[in-house]
Amino acid sequence: MSEYIKIKRGLNLKLIGEAAKTVLDLPVAEIFAIKPKDFVGLTPKLLVKAGANVEAGTPLFYDKNNKKIQFCSPVSGEVIEILRGQKRVILEIKILADREIKHLTFTKSNPNQLSRKEIIDQLLNSGVWPFIRQRPYGTIANPSESPKAIFISAFDTNPLAPDTDFIMSGKESYFQTGINALQQLTTGKIHLNVQANTAPAPAFSQAQNVQINTISGPHPAGNVGVQIHHIDPINKGEVVWYINPQDVVIMGKLFDEGLFDATRILAVTGSQVNNPKYYKTIVGSSVKNILSEAGLKKGDNRIISGSILSGSQIPADGFLGFYDSQITVIPEGNEYEFMGWLAPGFDKFSVSRTFFSWLTPNKKHDLNTNLHGEERPFVMTGQYEKVFPMDIYPVQLLKSILIEDIDMMEKLGIYEVVEEDFALCELVCTSKIKSQEIIRHGLDMVRKEFS
Repeated sequence: MSEYIKIKRGLNLKLIGEAAKTVLDLPVAEIFAIKPKDFVGLTPKLLVKAGANVEAGTPLFYDKNNKKIQFCSPVSGEVIEILRGQKRVILEIKILADREIKHLTFTKSNPNQLSRKEIIDQLLNSGVWPFIRQRPYGTIANPSESPKAIFISAFDTNPLAPDTDFIMSGKESYFQTGINALQQLTTGKIHLNVQANTAPAPAFSQAQNVQINTISGPHPAGNVGVQIHHIDPINKGEVVWYINPQDVVIMGKLFDEGLFDATRILAVTGSQVNNPKYYKTIVGSSVKNILSEAGLKKGDNRIISGSILSGSQIPADGFLGFYDSQITVIPEGNEYEFMGWLAPGFDKFSVSRTFFSWLTPNKKHDLNTNLHGEERPFVMTGQYEKVFPMDIYPVQLLKSILIEDIDMMEKLGIYEVVEEDFALCELVCTSKIKSQEIIRHGLDMVRKEFS
C-alpha cells in the first residue's frame, strides 16, 4: 500500500544558476575515465594495460573483495593511461574514445522470463551491477545477498538538482524493463518515491511492479536514506538496495538492446555558469568540452561533480563521477572580507538570523566556498536537529564515531546513514565540523569490524 511521508525538518538552499530545460547533444568527449575512488570499499584489480583497445562493455578491473563485480568501459577506444597515486593506488583508468562508439553485445532478454541468477549474471558480466548500491555503508550491493527492499528516489531536492521528471521523458519502456529486472532481485517491495505536489513523469506514474510513495517537505526529502528511514528502516543485519532512475534506464537498455549504454543526461549548474542547461553525455566523460560549451565566468571557480552539498571537487579538465548527473560551479571563497562575518550585509545568507536573509526566504543566493571561520569546539547547539529529519541523535552519533565506540554507533543508528544525510548538518554547523568525513570514517570502521 502506498505511503505519504511528510518531512518537516530540513532546509531548501535556493541558489542562482538553475539549468534551463534544454538538452544539448554534444559530440562524444575525447577522454573518459573510470575512477575506483568513486566506489566505497573497492580494492581494484586491473584487467587491462595501457595501450589495450576496448569496446563499451569491456571489463577494465574487478573488485578484489568480490571478484564477480567488474567495472566495464563506458566507451570504445584505447586505454591511454592508468594513473596511480601513493603506494601505486589506482586513481583513474583513462580511455581515448572513438568518435563512434562500438559496443560489446550481450543477450537480449525479457527479465520476466529469467531467473534471479540469470539476471544477476547479466548485470555482473556487462558492468551494470555497480549502479546498484546498498545500505548500510553505501557500498556496491553484494550479489550474493537478498535485500529486504529496493528503493528508487524519483526526485532530487539538493540545491540546483537536475529535474528527474524532465530527464526521464521518453524513457518509459527502458525504465519499466529495468524495474522488471529489479523485481526479480528481491522478495520485498520496490519503493518508487515521487515528490508531492508535482505531476510525476509518465515513467514513474505508469510504472508497474512498484509501490509508489509520495514524499513532501524540504531537502533532504529527496535523499534515499531519509526515505528508507521513514518507510522501511534498516536494523542490524538487514540490507536495502537502491539505484538512481537514470541507472534503471541503463539496466533496461541492457536487457532490451543487449548493450551497455551508459548514456546520462547531465545538468550543468551554478552561479559561475553562463548558460546552465542539460547535456547528453556518457558516464566518466571529461567535463572540459561541456564546461567550455556552457561557458564559465571569469574568476577562481570551484567545479564540483555532483551536488554543492556532497559532491567532489574536480579540475576543469576532470571527469564526471560514476553516480553523478550534475556539475556545479561556484566561486571560490578565497577573497579577504573586511571584518569577516561581523560585517553587516543584506545579501548574505544565514540559516540563523545573523543576517537578514530570513526576510526574503524566496531569494536566490550566490554562495561561495568561504567557511567564515575555523573549526571550533564541538558543542551542543540544536542546529543539527533542525535540519536532520531522522529519529536519530546526530551530534551524539558523530561523537560516538570520534571516540570510536562501535557499540554506541550501532545504538545511535550508524546503519541508516551515509555522508549525504549529514550534508545539511555540515552546512549549518557553527563549529565547522566535517560531519560527512566523520560519518564515512564511522561506516568504514563498522564495515571492517564485521566483514
